[in-house]
Amino acid sequence: MSRTFDAATRQAVAERVRFYRELGIYDLYRRPVDESAEEVEAPIRAAEFAAAADSGGPGIAALVEAVPQPSLVTPITDRAGALRVIREDLGDCTRCPLHQQGRKQIVFGVGNPQAELMFVGEGPGADEDEQGEPFVGRAGQLLTNMITNGMGLRREDVYIANVVKCRPPQNRTPLPEECAICSPFLMRQIAVVRPKAIVALGAVAAKTLLGVNDTMANLRGRMYEFSPIVPRTAPEYDPGYSAQLAVTYHPAYLLRDPRQKKETWKDLQMVMRFLGLPIPTKSADGQ
Repeated sequence: MSRTFDAATRQAVAERVRFYRELGIYDLYRRPVDESAEEVEAPIRAAEFAAAADSGGPGIAALVEAVPQPSLVTPITDRAGALRVIREDLGDCTRCPLHQQGRKQIVFGVGNPQAELMFVGEGPGADEDEQGEPFVGRAGQLLTNMITNGMGLRREDVYIANVVKCRPPQNRTPLPEECAICSPFLMRQIAVVRPKAIVALGAVAAKTLLGVNDTMANLRGRMYEFSPIVPRTAPEYDPGYSAQLAVTYHPAYLLRDPRQKKETWKDLQMVMRFLGLPIPTKSADGQ
């Protein structure tokens, strides 16, 4: 009996064909080759496969069943080591002009490489640039209070990183092109740590991760399903991974406008409920 396939199945098949082409495999056999057999089934040409996938006709059924189904993902067992590899790939980065604008050192990320919760800010400030660790200045102290006194966790239990790894001059907001150049390394960090929940701190982090241009008022108050965009050839590539992402105010903004701490606490409570953490009767900064 012939079968037809919907658009999603055809797309999945086409993706698999592209994957094999990237590996240099152009002939796909209907069954494993038995060298002792007198006859070997003819290979399925990739062009034939792609044509059948595009048409969605009944002929695709045999082709789908003929293609081997290998695991495309190798689980990362040494996440700390995988993060070191990303840091090595980043190197002494000169990909954008920030390296020429007073940067002392690259601020990569810190925390538990297997954390269930990850915080993402926009970029390092003067204290972070000096110490080489994200969120260690006044805003960082407030974030630590939010994590410890507010959420009942330890700072070392979570993972903390920024969209850009170099300090923008005078702590200005990172430019869109700077975020675009640097964010692939953040995406790889997320794909390695595989947190269950991500908190985007501020508009730059929220817009970069979600790929939208909207106000904080519209972005806050809900959880988003988020999958990091990672090249198929990267070791951390896993199309099945996703996290829940929440947006809240950056701690530096809360220092300027403490009235928003209550709203931030609401956002953190939403994340805590998702993670199954107990909700203490404290504000976002532990007061």
